[in-house]
Amino acid sequence: MADKQAFFDHITEGYTTKGDSITLGAAMLDGETLTNAYVKVPLKTLNRHGLIAGATGTGKTKTLQVLAENLSDKGIPVLLMDMKGDLSGIAQPSPGHPKIDERHAQIGLPFEAKGFPVEILTLSEQNGVRLRATVSEFGPVLISRILDLSEAQSGVMSILFKYCDDNKLPLLDLKDLKKILQYASDEGKDEIEKAYGRISPATSGAILRKIVELEQQGGDLFFGEKSFDTDDLLRIDENGRGYINIVRLTDIQDRPKLFSTFMLCLLAEIYATFPEQGDSGRPELVIFIDEAHLIFKEASDALLDQIESIVKLIRSKGVGLYFVTQNPTDVPDAVLSQLGLKIQHALRAFTAKDRKAIKLTAENYPLSDYYKTDEVLTSLGIGEALVSALNEKGIPTPLAATMLRAPMSRMDILEDEELKDLLEGSKLIKEYNEEIDRDSAYEMLNKKIETANLKEAKEKAEKEKAEAQRSTTRRTTSRRRGKSTLEKVITSPTVIRSVLGILSKMLK
Repeated sequence: MADKQAFFDHITEGYTTKGDSITLGAAMLDGETLTNAYVKVPLKTLNRHGLIAGATGTGKTKTLQVLAENLSDKGIPVLLMDMKGDLSGIAQPSPGHPKIDERHAQIGLPFEAKGFPVEILTLSEQNGVRLRATVSEFGPVLISRILDLSEAQSGVMSILFKYCDDNKLPLLDLKDLKKILQYASDEGKDEIEKAYGRISPATSGAILRKIVELEQQGGDLFFGEKSFDTDDLLRIDENGRGYINIVRLTDIQDRPKLFSTFMLCLLAEIYATFPEQGDSGRPELVIFIDEAHLIFKEASDALLDQIESIVKLIRSKGVGLYFVTQNPTDVPDAVLSQLGLKIQHALRAFTAKDRKAIKLTAENYPLSDYYKTDEVLTSLGIGEALVSALNEKGIPTPLAATMLRAPMSRMDILEDEELKDLLEGSKLIKEYNEEIDRDSAYEMLNKKIETANLKEAKEKAEKEKAEAQRSTTRRTTSRRRGKSTLEKVITSPTVIRSVLGILSKMLK
């Protein structure tokens, strides 16, 4: 048995903060919760990203909910990716329960039930604020990486974007992109080849097939207008609490290409538009990505490189990224190494492969004189986790097996009527859910082709008319010439004398 007082002092000293912080719960030793041994995360380091991992049913989603609620209470907006559809209850207060009271008594924290300001967003046809972006906003480099294009195909994509820029052809949705590809291989082939170089029909065909693949995964719903303004993720309500923006993703779990496209677009847009924060002492926005393995599962090497680069750079914009997944190995090492806060729920050791994964996971945490990390990982209960954070100086805090606090909001989904009321009160739905389909590359190229076809048809008709007129003139001239010759023959003296001679003989 380890010395409880020494452990209590160890935790208290390691998790003391000068600035504002979020209390996750209380530390545990040998299965016992030490009341008031608070495990805290400084707001200052929440832009250093994090991981919430653990087997199914161990409490990952509730931990995410606790963090989101406390961030909102501190006036920090949150963006949640809700893959399972069980986070909308954050808008309503918890009904409470004796077990919650018991848990909080052990931790040493009073329990307060309350709901939070929530905005429901959607990538699909589900109810909520529609999230869209235009093809032009992505640019040729990001589009090429999303479609996993080769170097030659990426070059063609750059040519097409340049042609559209030079000719003021807006690329808004996927039908615009498909149209310019078809135009470059057909009607506009000579024009584009003369100004920008030859585009192989095989290359444009390969790109077109990849666009169709993205379209089939729902890309046609995501690309278009009106583009979502990322500043609308930073709203604060009248009580000074940050909005919790929940993206409903229950119907796109089988479409990882769309999910990774959306995430890359969102992160790239935030990085491009948010100002540099420097050492501000608190994050500007915190993003939680549930079922994070879906981002990396179908991503190409080029796409992974892009995501890794953004993860490394985006913290300077005051944005924290938190990946929620079953196993830390679901996240690439290059991303995992950038994560400051790690909350590891229980792992199950059913197979030799599981036991090996647990040993590897244990090596990601600081050494502790109080825990055998690999053993603790398999003995944690629901709502308990190993926690390692960064203190205000950026140094890892002591490893703490933690009894986590309960969410203040409802741990369940909203009823249909509650959801309806929430959506009806949304200001953003009125702004973003209007369908806009203004003239863009698709319509403009169709008009250009139609005009060219009309011009060609007109020129052909005029040519045929001129040819017909020339033919008529030739026939008329020929007839006139024939008539003139005949008149000359008939009226000549020789012919007249011959005819008169013949008539005289006949009369005799």
